[in-house]
Amino acid sequence: MQFLSPLIPATLIRRYKRFLADVVLPSGEETTVHVANPGAMTGLAAPGSRVLLSRSANAARKLALSWELVEVDLGSGRELVGINTANPNSLVAEALQRELIPELRDYPSVRREVRYGRNCRVDFLLEAPGRAPCYLEIKNVHLMRQAASAEFPDCVTARGAKHLDELAGMAAAGARAILLFVVQIGSAARFSLARDIDPGYAVAFDRARARGLEALAWRCELTERAIAIEAPVPIAD
Repeated sequence: MQFLSPLIPATLIRRYKRFLADVVLPSGEETTVHVANPGAMTGLAAPGSRVLLSRSANAARKLALSWELVEVDLGSGRELVGINTANPNSLVAEALQRELIPELRDYPSVRREVRYGRNCRVDFLLEAPGRAPCYLEIKNVHLMRQAASAEFPDCVTARGAKHLDELAGMAAAGARAILLFVVQIGSAARFSLARDIDPGYAVAFDRARARGLEALAWRCELTERAIAIEAPVPIAD
């Protein structure tokens, strides 16, 4: 996923109200930017951090700038971490086109935001003649409390637990159901659930896997020009 134009460097003043942050631009101007991330962003929102912003081409937007990346040291040296939770779906769409992920190959039909279950939408529905449909849910990962070990979630997510139960229901009914964790941290070597942060989600995850849910985790390569899904990482039980 190439950024449409060069990202703009800035210095973070503070993040607040979940979806807003104040930054200082290279010119010295202070401005408010959009933060497409409802989570806690633990370790990623320290005042003074170097951040990178995209500029929207939509002149009608109230906030023209959006926070995309932050430069931090999560234990393996300074690196870029993606904080925009809207990007993983675009990254997965590209990976599907490239047939990068073996478990998701050979599905000629790919539909997005398809309704299923009890008032839910799945991120991708993959279909092929003679094969069970595949319900694919994407989760963004940007939490790392120990070097090289990515975790999800970074806050309590009742909605996420509900989705797990719905996916498990599809698997139990004979479809494939896959949960793909997209880790926007290049130094990630493994992935696990943050069971201490949201025990309810962990219980729902274990319950769903017992009913047939498949789980995958892939890390990304991040630069100031682009983000791409790069390689799988093992999921710790």
